[in-house]
Amino acid sequence: MASVDQSQLCSKSVSMSLSVDDGVQRRTGDYHSNLWDDDFIRSLSTPYGAPCYRERAERLIGEVKEMFNSVRVSPLNDLLQGLSMVDSVERLGIDRHFKNEIKSALDYVYSYWSEKGIGCGRESVVTDLNSSALGFRALRLHGYPVSSDVFKDQNGQFACSANTQTEGEMRGVLNLFRASLVAFPGEKVMEDAEIFSTTYLKEALKTVPICSGSLSGEIEYVLEYGWLTNFPRLEARNYIDIFGKDTSPCLQTQKLLELAKLEFNIFHSLQQRELKQVSRWWKDSGFSQLTFTRHRHVEFYTLASCIAIEPKHSAFRLGFAKLCYLGIVLDDIYDTFGTMDELELFTAAIKRWDPSATECLPEYMKGVYMVFYECVNQMAREAEKTQGRDTLSYARNTWEAVFDAFLEEAKWISSGYIPTFEEYLENGKVSFGYRAATLQPILTLDVPLPLHILQEIDFPSRFNDLAASILRLRGDVCGYKAERSRGEEASSISCYMKDNPAATEEDALNQIDTMIKEKIKELNWEFLKPDSNVPISSKKHAFDILRAFYHLYKYRDGFSIANNETKSLVMRTLLETVPF
Repeated sequence: MASVDQSQLCSKSVSMSLSVDDGVQRRTGDYHSNLWDDDFIRSLSTPYGAPCYRERAERLIGEVKEMFNSVRVSPLNDLLQGLSMVDSVERLGIDRHFKNEIKSALDYVYSYWSEKGIGCGRESVVTDLNSSALGFRALRLHGYPVSSDVFKDQNGQFACSANTQTEGEMRGVLNLFRASLVAFPGEKVMEDAEIFSTTYLKEALKTVPICSGSLSGEIEYVLEYGWLTNFPRLEARNYIDIFGKDTSPCLQTQKLLELAKLEFNIFHSLQQRELKQVSRWWKDSGFSQLTFTRHRHVEFYTLASCIAIEPKHSAFRLGFAKLCYLGIVLDDIYDTFGTMDELELFTAAIKRWDPSATECLPEYMKGVYMVFYECVNQMAREAEKTQGRDTLSYARNTWEAVFDAFLEEAKWISSGYIPTFEEYLENGKVSFGYRAATLQPILTLDVPLPLHILQEIDFPSRFNDLAASILRLRGDVCGYKAERSRGEEASSISCYMKDNPAATEEDALNQIDTMIKEKIKELNWEFLKPDSNVPISSKKHAFDILRAFYHLYKYRDGFSIANNETKSLVMRTLLETVPF
């Protein structure tokens, strides 16, 4: 496998400085500067790497396992108690310690599941909306075959009153809303459930004094983030706050909360070490000298550490952060800064895949090429450790497709050409880079991904196609105005309007929003479909990468404008500990 040593890499990087007097007229994106000074990152410290914290966490893990074993005591609420334990440890980000207990609890619940759902306990004489909704969501997320028909009674109504709003009923509707978000295509009852529960919960927050501060906070948070923008560490951070508002003196709650805080802060100490590595790599490689690009290495590491929250997955986090940062630098070169001649040279050099290919490149591209070359090779070496095979050629083919798509878009920009919607989307699914950002990082995980499984996640699988489509369309909705102001006319919005001359911009946005919603349901199916040959665990990190990217498009283009919600994400999940 081709490689280059670190001294060669660093010597190449000094050529990355740009001359403003090179005589070439260039466009730039006018992005804001890096928000995270390297000196600030180097100054970070935390006490939570000390062994005493890990020892305390291990004791609590044992005690929580005993709590799982004790929930089946009462036949009147054992099902709900077991589901509540599963839900809590998953949302608090500590479920990796309780895989066996979770499976046992869900197998037990499923053994009592009926076409009408379940009650609170195995001896309950009537079904219960809260238990059924919580059970449905947990079972579906773990691949059990459950039908959404359980949510309506024989009269086609949801099993609760829209006129009464007790705390117990509100919790049932909250879990109905959460269940509705994992809908499959064609599930009309889930569409109805989402509309009903959203309206109910919004009205409840406005008109009813909620006794439990934790419940009101939970409702507000779930309505805000739903499921697709609510990835693991972010949910853990927010749910710790919600869980902490529970005023009940329950020992179970106290132990879960203490363990969650310890785990969050212990992992935070690891994040600090890895973040310093990423920042040092960014600085030593010379990227700080590039003035035309978005410097988002800290933000990408944040996403990586919100997706892969197991300490052993360091290669995933570091590799993902570096590859995504490089991807955004290259995107800015192709979209704005580079000339067509330079971009064609760079694309040809990538396909040669040899350090000598830099000889024909302009100075500012040489260092970018070398760092990219080494990063992809290094990721392939990490993947070989876990997968037992060489995946470099597979990764190269993936990136070559991305560069071809980049180049095609650069040609459109140069000529002012606006393609058809279909032509645009086919190219845009590749140029977004979801596949390239996903493939190598997931291959470094300790999850076996033989070819027959990888083919169900990677291109040209339906899973990959849907994820890439969702992100390209959502990215366009958030960024097309800024791109148009830079002279990048082609977007899904403009292409839809070209295909449909009578359509307004609002029509195009509405149509694309509808497409995204339908594709999300299809992706839910591809991710969660029961009786699949590909375990959900094999697809989870690829799905969470989609969720992380989608999160950055929740309010705006959070890749380009990172000093608002994206900055808050960095602070809450990476830079700050949770207080005890």
